[in-house]
Amino acid sequence: MGSVIKLSNKINNSYIELKKSVEDKLVMVDERIEQKLESNVDLVKKMSNYHLDTGGKKLRALITLGASKLCGYYKGSRDVNFAACVELIHSATLMHDDVIDNGEIRRGKKTLNKIWGNQSSILVGDYLLSRCFEMMVEDGNLEILKLLSSTSALISQGEILQLQHKNDVDMLEETYLKIISNKTAALFLAAAKIGPIITEKENKYKDALESYGKNLGLTFQIADDTLDYNSDLKIFGKNIGNDFFEGKVTLPIILLFQKIKDGEKILLKDFFMKKNRTEEDLSKVLELIKQNNIIKECYKKAEHYINLASNSLNIFQNSNEKDILKNLTTFSLERNF
Repeated sequence: MGSVIKLSNKINNSYIELKKSVEDKLVMVDERIEQKLESNVDLVKKMSNYHLDTGGKKLRALITLGASKLCGYYKGSRDVNFAACVELIHSATLMHDDVIDNGEIRRGKKTLNKIWGNQSSILVGDYLLSRCFEMMVEDGNLEILKLLSSTSALISQGEILQLQHKNDVDMLEETYLKIISNKTAALFLAAAKIGPIITEKENKYKDALESYGKNLGLTFQIADDTLDYNSDLKIFGKNIGNDFFEGKVTLPIILLFQKIKDGEKILLKDFFMKKNRTEEDLSKVLELIKQNNIIKECYKKAEHYINLASNSLNIFQNSNEKDILKNLTTFSLERNF
């Protein structure tokens, strides 16, 4: 576990390798999204352009392209179109998330809702989803249409379940896993499964990439939630405590609540029941997290999903694409951004 905990000492370069391996296609994804978001309504155009300018890692789109390449899809643009679809779904959920969370900063810039208000942000998010479904219908593959439609429904259910359990420090770990399975892992799963569908691979390959995507997504979200409480990363410019200030209960808080004494449990409950939490409150929670070795426990749990994701790819023949996707599982945990 030592090499996993020292996040700052090693950034796995598989993300960069994946980006390089599909660079030409990724450019086409950006062009496709830009083309699809064209609108005669000035506000839609302004907000869409602003969102595109904020960038992002485009990890889900990269997984779509990488998994398609792994399955032997080289010619044609169906992978590009579906990577754009996946990215549009992700972008729409971010816009809706920022409204729910009263978010003010996203990727270092003011959020859409901060500039243009909640109503416009929700409607533009809906616009992105409608454009995505247009693209799916244009392709005409019913299996992918069903996959991405059900994925959109799962993401919404995950968000609602999280909202339902906001401030619940005694939330079951099982409930947390259900939330992130729907909210995050479902779209990773869909992104990975598109490749074997468009190449008409046997079900065993679809199942393998479905498992890969789901477990990669779980790892990614656990790492993201854990980074938010990893005070050791302060010196590397990572803002911490966002989930705490928003009252979101994630894995570090769930594991902490399980380990601390009754008096400390009351204190933790009180923090999350408050309308607003302070920096002093966060400092106390971070101290409890350090004392109880919670960060290490979170990463240990994430390693389980790393192994599941990596092993899912064993069915595929050895290739550069396979190696990159396998290494990506470690990147999802070791990243500090």
